[in-house]
Amino acid sequence: MGDAASSHTGSRLYPASDLYDYESLLTRAELEVLGRLRKVLNDDVKPLLTDAWENAEFPIAIKDRLTEADLMAPPELGAAKPRSLYQGFRNFELARTDASVATYYNGQSGLFRTTVAQGGSEDQVAEWDPLITACRMNGVFALTEPDHGSDIAGGLATSARREGNKWTLNGEKRWIGSAAFADYLAVMARDEADGKVKGFLVEADATGVRMDKIGNKISMRIVQNAHIQLTDVEVDESMRLAKINSFADVAHLLRNMRSDVAWIATGVAAGAYEAALKYVTEREQFGRPVASFQLVQEKLVTMLGNVTASLGMAVRLAQQQDRGIYRDEDSALAKSWCAARARETAALAREVAGGNGITLDADVGRFFADAEAIYSYEGTHEINSLVVGRAITGHSAFVR
Repeated sequence: MGDAASSHTGSRLYPASDLYDYESLLTRAELEVLGRLRKVLNDDVKPLLTDAWENAEFPIAIKDRLTEADLMAPPELGAAKPRSLYQGFRNFELARTDASVATYYNGQSGLFRTTVAQGGSEDQVAEWDPLITACRMNGVFALTEPDHGSDIAGGLATSARREGNKWTLNGEKRWIGSAAFADYLAVMARDEADGKVKGFLVEADATGVRMDKIGNKISMRIVQNAHIQLTDVEVDESMRLAKINSFADVAHLLRNMRSDVAWIATGVAAGAYEAALKYVTEREQFGRPVASFQLVQEKLVTMLGNVTASLGMAVRLAQQQDRGIYRDEDSALAKSWCAARARETAALAREVAGGNGITLDADVGRFFADAEAIYSYEGTHEINSLVVGRAITGHSAFVR
């Protein structure tokens, strides 16, 4: 790894701070893939973002270019499963460009792939995972409901009733990102027979499935979130995810998903900081660059400190996971802490850009708005705090 790092001297991918050389943690092959991703994002994705945000649309060209980039199982990394550290920096790279783009891609590479990989039987995973990594089988994770978000563990209302080898699903799901691009919905439903949560792959165009785009959003405007209604939807037993048989199994999935969001939050903080730094360096007031003023520099230092500290936490979490250590409290702490730092960093970026910071032209407005959604999704700050608090004290403070 040392050779890989030295070969990039003078052109570091992540010059967040001189305190830590993050490139030394990545292999030459990983750096090559991430560098290739950065080129795709700069050349093909960034030019589309302003209009996409303004129109609340997700250009199909972005989806196609990310599919072509072959990032989930890139040939450069060989046959072995990519490391958590590589996957984390992939999310970071996507998010420092745009949070909506990162959320879309993570829906496939993180939420849906994790649900199948950990929730499916060996035969299901063997059949479906290659299709998922090649984006020939697109899907989304459907857990949240209109009346149940933070209390979904005990309040999940979508029902599943088995008759022979068929299941019938009824209920609603909400805030399901990028469902319009999905071939399958990974739906979590409560079995009427035993009251336990089960997981199902539902064809997005199945009879009884209705999807409506959620509009009027002030955050993550590029993501096409859907409200989904399931009315007597039939699913074959072969499409039930064999290893999801309780909410504890779903919680096992969330442990990984929150880790992904910690990386996305860190990327958003980095993108906001970089956009702010560019703006204040180029903008002049009182005959001097805005970057030359003391109070502006103090804010830049705070932003850089947030990015550097968040990267340190996210990197350590990925290293633990690469060693096989997965704990709810670790991913919950990383998600809540990094999301809070992203929120602060994006607010400071908007602040140093002045009035221009509320437009898309200064390139900080998207990060400022999107930080609000990231602060709440995959577990609110309060819920994640309670997960960590329970681990610290041994006492659960959740409302029962």
